[in-house]
Amino acid sequence: MTTTRPRTLLSGMLRQPIQDAKGNQIGVLADVIVRLGPEGYPAVTGLVARVGSTAVFVPAVNIEALDDDRVVLDTAKLDLRPFERRDGEVLLKEAVLGHRLIDVDNARLVRAYDVAIDSIPGGWVAAALDVHARPWYSRRGHGAHAFRDWKSFEALIGHEPSAAARSRFKRLRGLRPAQIADLIEAASSRERDDLFEHLHTDPELEADVIEELDDNDQAQVLKARDTADIAAVLSRMHADDVVDAILDLPQERRQPVLDALPPTQRRDVLRLMTYQDKTAGGLMGVEYLALGEDVTVQEARSAVRAADAQQPQSLAVVYVVDDTGRLAGSVDLVALLRADPAALLRDVAEAEPVSLVPTDDIIEVVNVMADYNLLSVPVVDDTEHILGVITVDDALEEAIPEDWRQRERRTRSS
Repeated sequence: MTTTRPRTLLSGMLRQPIQDAKGNQIGVLADVIVRLGPEGYPAVTGLVARVGSTAVFVPAVNIEALDDDRVVLDTAKLDLRPFERRDGEVLLKEAVLGHRLIDVDNARLVRAYDVAIDSIPGGWVAAALDVHARPWYSRRGHGAHAFRDWKSFEALIGHEPSAAARSRFKRLRGLRPAQIADLIEAASSRERDDLFEHLHTDPELEADVIEELDDNDQAQVLKARDTADIAAVLSRMHADDVVDAILDLPQERRQPVLDALPPTQRRDVLRLMTYQDKTAGGLMGVEYLALGEDVTVQEARSAVRAADAQQPQSLAVVYVVDDTGRLAGSVDLVALLRADPAALLRDVAEAEPVSLVPTDDIIEVVNVMADYNLLSVPVVDDTEHILGVITVDDALEEAIPEDWRQRERRTRSS
């Protein structure tokens, strides 16, 4: 936000005298009240003044001047009833200054070290934040600050009556689920609760984020919920990830959650649970696209477009099966786009595609995918019928050591 008028810093305003219209000091500034909305900058709606030992409300309409060393009112009268916060009000010192916020531009949690309040026609707004830590001796004065636009952040406001006035994390929804998961893993317990309060309004995004959490954090999040809520989240996740999530639950909670899943998903999950962890069977997902040999390229393209419920990784390769359902070939998406639309899949597919069996271990999975430069690899039974598919992201997740993933997360959030 740009302004031609000098901005006021919250840190400088606090504890400064409040003068009435006659120049008499009637109290000191304890806090600044703003109201958050879905768009724009938070408007200053009033002040909290400390008069003796009592905190009282000063309406913004009575503010004549607001700067770093004084507050001047246009009245000599104050309502001396004790201040009570109203729904939708946020106190900048109490809820923002010194607290952590989401830096949406950089997908990380930062701390607010100061708030810039700008004068605009008709009042004042919280316009910018300083999130750069510095020694105490360099914090005074405007020149020592490096402010960024308020709209680059999402405030984590814990006060419940204020929750309805927040922007519902509109900007946060522009982040990838994995980025939000990193934020949650770095958050405190209160911050997590606040983040999930908002994610809960978008069930699909919530499920995607929980799917991206590491095993310990995911288990902690799910264990705190009741059976119906866990099942509702898992019903939006991929079957192979649901298996991991259920196995991380306490033993006595697994069966009730399984029973609460949709029948089709429960069947897939139960089948995957029969395979050992760290094997091809344990890694594979049940989402893939398999079409007959006599299907045309054009029909195959249409089938890919129609499979909008599947994760994109599972559509990188179309598998071709014969009349008995046995694996007969594969066509990667690029080859499918380049082929003659009228051609049959039997004529454009790569014959004898590489495949795995459920008992192959993770080392075999990774070596096969690396040796043949595969984006996905089918897992077949002893009759060459497809049981599932392992995508490259699933293989990488298992292949990368846990301490490497943690180091990379720390690097991104530092």
